[in-house]
Amino acid sequence: MGPHPAVADVRRAVRLSLAGLRPGSLVLAACSGGADSLALAAALGFCAPRLGLRAGLLTVDHGLQEGSDQRAREVAALAPELGLEPAEVLTVVVGRAGGPEAAARDARYAALSAAARRLGAVAVLLGHTRDDQAETVLLRLARGSGSRSLAGMAPVSGIYRRPFLGLSRARTREACAALGLRPWEDPHNSDPAYARVRVRKRVIPVLEEALGPGVVEALARTARLCRDDADALDEWADAVYAKARGPEGELAVDVLESVPAAVRRRVIHRAALAAGVPASALGAVHIEEAERLVTGWHGQKGVVLPGKKRVVRRYGTLYFVDNLA
Repeated sequence: MGPHPAVADVRRAVRLSLAGLRPGSLVLAACSGGADSLALAAALGFCAPRLGLRAGLLTVDHGLQEGSDQRAREVAALAPELGLEPAEVLTVVVGRAGGPEAAARDARYAALSAAARRLGAVAVLLGHTRDDQAETVLLRLARGSGSRSLAGMAPVSGIYRRPFLGLSRARTREACAALGLRPWEDPHNSDPAYARVRVRKRVIPVLEEALGPGVVEALARTARLCRDDADALDEWADAVYAKARGPEGELAVDVLESVPAAVRRRVIHRAALAAGVPASALGAVHIEEAERLVTGWHGQKGVVLPGKKRVVRRYGTLYFVDNLA
């Protein structure tokens, strides 16, 4: 008799995510102790040795709740039972930049990346599910994001892999129950002070009531389709950027005029970042204003960009210069 269907699903997802990794490589599961990451860690512990891989566990103590250090140690203590070695608790200090959610995320990823480098891991698995993907799409849609943002979380991004983007949160809970694992319920996941929680508890139920079931699946599918489109546009933009870019990072206007707006804006965005404009401060409004130097040129002085930069047009060329005003 085979495993419970939910257990089979999570193992299959992890096995597919690990495909192509060199035997003997170390893969780490980022595990908070919640159902998603606990099912992930258990599946990794099962699949890795069968694929000739080594597997370990990382858990992050954000220090935001009383007793968080003890819970982190308890999660790490599960590792031997799951077949994971090494297992480490990563203690971080959460700042304030970007709000509590963003600050905690930044601290967590920094710690995971540093630990992966130190341990020589080739991949870190994250337990984001289809529900998380749907929430991400809605949050970015509310900010007026473009197709790349609406593409949601990538299945693979650098060392990070997300095997469960095609599985529901409920499925990971079923897998934990079938394996006899008891997930920890993070109170932050029910706190309406967080935008993601409000989307989860209020927005998605309203959409499902108004539009019928399947909203989460449709949003996740939208993310996948947007990702395909964005990948194609990015590849096109890379080629145009290489053609338009001059030796000092300037852009030839005639090249930009010859391509669609979606490609042109991507090229301008790349050039702005290369000129030192901070990515966190560079918004769509800046790119749209800079684009008008190509599509609506009437001798204007230029556009101020974040990071004390300015883009100006001179003799059919866009230059990214210091803003001395």
